Amino acid sequence: MAHQTSPEHPWPLRLLSAKVREYVEAMSRLWVEGEVMTLQRRPGAKVQFLTLRDTEEQVSMTVKIMSHLLPPTVSSGSRIVVWAKPDFYPGNGSLSLWAQEIRPVGTGDILARIEALKARLQAEGLFAPERKKPLPFLPRSIGLIVGRNTKAKEDVIVNATLRWPGVHFTIREVQVQGTAAVSQMIPALQELDSLPYVDVIILARGGGSVEDLLPFSEEPLLRAIAATNTPVVSAIGHEGDNPISDYVADLRASTPTDAAKKVVPDMREEISLITTSLERMRRALASRIAREQTTLSALTSRPVLANPQTMVNMRRQDLESLRLWMHTHMRRALSQETASLHSSLSQLRALSPKATLERGYSILLDSSRHVLSDSRHTHIGESLTAVLARGTLELETKGLTHG
Repeated sequence: MAHQTSPEHPWPLRLLSAKVREYVEAMSRLWVEGEVMTLQRRPGAKVQFLTLRDTEEQVSMTVKIMSHLLPPTVSSGSRIVVWAKPDFYPGNGSLSLWAQEIRPVGTGDILARIEALKARLQAEGLFAPERKKPLPFLPRSIGLIVGRNTKAKEDVIVNATLRWPGVHFTIREVQVQGTAAVSQMIPALQELDSLPYVDVIILARGGGSVEDLLPFSEEPLLRAIAATNTPVVSAIGHEGDNPISDYVADLRASTPTDAAKKVVPDMREEISLITTSLERMRRALASRIAREQTTLSALTSRPVLANPQTMVNMRRQDLESLRLWMHTHMRRALSQETASLHSSLSQLRALSPKATLERGYSILLDSSRHVLSDSRHTHIGESLTAVLARGTLELETKGLTHG
């Protein structure tokens, strides 16, 4: 038994091979699905050989079938289901299938699988608008993944160059149909995505049957498209049942020609837009200048700006009027105050003792310089002072008479 082997008691390789063959022979027949990778019919041969490849993984196996059991519609790239029994060949340790029946997978079955995958990816959010990356206005370089020497390549390059003569392409020619298409497109896509100067990537193919376009609905390629940092345009050119790449890509183009129109702007349209914008700016600027000139003319036509000296003259006249009013008012006030002063002075003079003194009277002061008006307030021998209108007299009391 296998669990009884040890480093000291190993199985010889022939025994292992015999055990594997014994196990495989015990297996019953089963249905297997895959895609025909290679098939070269050998005329006159009893047995035909083809290579069957898994539809998603890089797994393949040889299938043997009697010539009369191989349907004539089966060819390289066909999807088939096989009723077969596994067969092990001990000579080289290879596993193959002995087929008893091969049925081509109908288009309806293929579309059903595509719809199931589409629903699953949509549920994961791979089709969501918010994850779509915007395309640049004018890419520095366009990454182009196309088949070798295909019309799709020419359509993209010619139409893009017609729109923008200076456009630059970074092209990867790979297989876009058949079993090896996905395994070639994914590395090309990843390489272009890693180039810093590639701003957008176009996956282009010029249409085809549902079977021809199957690689663009393969899950590995779709997830590779979703994982890119560079915007991807799907331009498969199939107006019927769209491959799933149209939904996963950031932009769908109906044809390679349409992709060229969507990826680069039209130089003639841009020049026309620039010319139109320049004309609109000129008209707007001319209108603004004319409007401001009208406003300026209206302002300068006003008296205050047309003859600024008028305001000065008016204020000068006002100042002159105020000065004359002030002088008149001051003279009147001075006259009134002068007359009042003269009146007060006359009254003062009339009441002043000096006027009395002018008439010959005098004021007599005692020795204490007090006015002496009663002889009883002095005594004989006291020195008195007589104040005259002009000058004073020093007197001495010689006698007293009391009135």
